[in-house]
Amino acid sequence: MPGTAIQRLVRQSPQKMRLVADLIRGKDVNEAYAILKFNKKL
Repeated sequence: MPGTAIQRLVRQSPQKMRLVADLIRGKDVNEAYAILKFNKKL
């Protein structure tokens, strides 16, 4: 079952958030978490 996350009033540029979202889109939860854990963009 696909999930959706929505966050409002984030103090990051949309371009930076889009880069991060593109990195994890389509990955399973554990793989996405590992990518986000070591990503310096956040």
